[in-house]
Amino acid sequence: MSRWSRGEAEIDQMLKNGHLQHVTGAAANGGPWLARASTTITTAERIASTDAASAYTLAYDAARFACVGLLAQQGLRPTTDGGHYAVQRAVLGQFGARFDVLSTMRRRRNEIEYPDFADETIETDEANEAVRNARSVIEAAFKLVDHLDLY
Repeated sequence: MSRWSRGEAEIDQMLKNGHLQHVTGAAANGGPWLARASTTITTAERIASTDAASAYTLAYDAARFACVGLLAQQGLRPTTDGGHYAVQRAVLGQFGARFDVLSTMRRRRNEIEYPDFADETIETDEANEAVRNARSVIEAAFKLVDHLDLY
């Protein structure tokens, strides 16, 4: 598959702003990121009933790893300046609605990691929903990864 125009302007701007950078060689292989996403989501699922907050964070990380894998497959990597938000913007800009849950998950993960109130809690149902959402992101990434060319 060749490059497509959806999201191209945003990716170019993110490269220009230093939120993404080009990578080559082994760094341009999304496979290890997808494998890491699969392992991480399995761990999140296992602990959801006993440690919902950690499970939510792991589910988010798993979804993000899958998205980083898509970017890597294109020869792209987020920089420390771009961070998690750059991953979200790049993937949503290019691949659209099937990755929408990443935005909500990122914001909620930030609330968990940097709570306004010390007693912020995550219920098991919320953690299980995050696991389901992350699995959908991972599945979508697996379907896309082999069709991506270097950017």
